[in-house]
Parts: sequence; C-alpha cells; structure tokens
Amino acid sequence: MVFDFRKLSILIVEDTAPMRKLIASVLETMDVGKIYTAENGEDGYEQVKRFNPDIVIADWHMMPVNGIQLTHEIRTNTLSPNRMVPVILVTGYSALQRVAEARDVGVTEFLVKPFSANDLAKRIAYVINKPRDYIDSDDYFGPDRRRRIAPNFTGPFRRADDEVDLQ
Repeated sequence: MVFDFRKLSILIVEDTAPMRKLIASVLETMDVGKIYTAENGEDGYEQVKRFNPDIVIADWHMMPVNGIQLTHEIRTNTLSPNRMVPVILVTGYSALQRVAEARDVGVTEFLVKPFSANDLAKRIAYVINKPRDYIDSDDYFGPDRRRRIAPNFTGPFRRADDEVDLQ
C-alpha cells in the first residue's frame, strides 16, 4: 500500500541533534508535509500547543522533560489541543517493564533504537490506518491498551462494545 504523507504534520521531540536530523531526513524522504522539531519534552509540549501536529515522535530520555512526561502532559492537560494525538516513543530500551510503563502513560506506538526507515514508516502507517479507540477513566486517558484479539476468550467483558458470542 502506498501512502501519501504530504498532508501530514509530524513533531519530532529528540534531544540529540544527529538523531533529530536523521528522523527528519527519513520523514522528508517519505514526503511528509510539515515537520516540526523540539529538543526536549518541555519545548515539545509548547510545539504541540502551537502547531497541533498529526503525530508526535518523541525520544524517551531527555532533560528536563522526557518522552514519558511529555506524553502524560499531552494526555492529561486540559489545555492540550489534541489529547488523542498518536505518540510514537523512540527508545533504546525494550524491556517489558519499559514497554508497559510507556503503554500505561498513553504512548500509542513503541519504536526501539536502532530502527530502519522502514520501521518508522510502518509505525506511522499503523497509527494512521489502525487508529485505536481511546479510553477515558479515572486513572487513565489514552489509546486502548488491549491489542490482542483472543477469539476463545469468554469473559468477563468490561467494555460496553465488547461483543459476546455465546453460540
């Protein structure tokens, strides 16, 4: 499937200039329409408010505000222009505990370094083509954390839209 990214706006939040330039270069090659950059999560949130990008690509480890804190701010701050903007978190850590922490703060996709241009393109295409429902509860706002489809699961069902097939 061929994608037309010319109308897409993406914010890159990355503290390392060479990595920021590399990601921007990949996005330019993909013909992304608007590319914004920020050097840390604090500046990144200001850019989110200013430009309201379609997708945010953020590094995990940055100072003074990291990618996890940035995602939390995007998801929970009532001044956020789009609390449902897809956030792709880039990190060198892939331990299950880290993935769970990112998921639980509302990260949409996880991309482990080193990654290829194709890996990045796949994550972008995935958040566009398979948008996830968003959950708004007392202690969480973000994309539905359930990704697995278990056809033989019989309950208990916890969502109003969970289908029950008792045949």
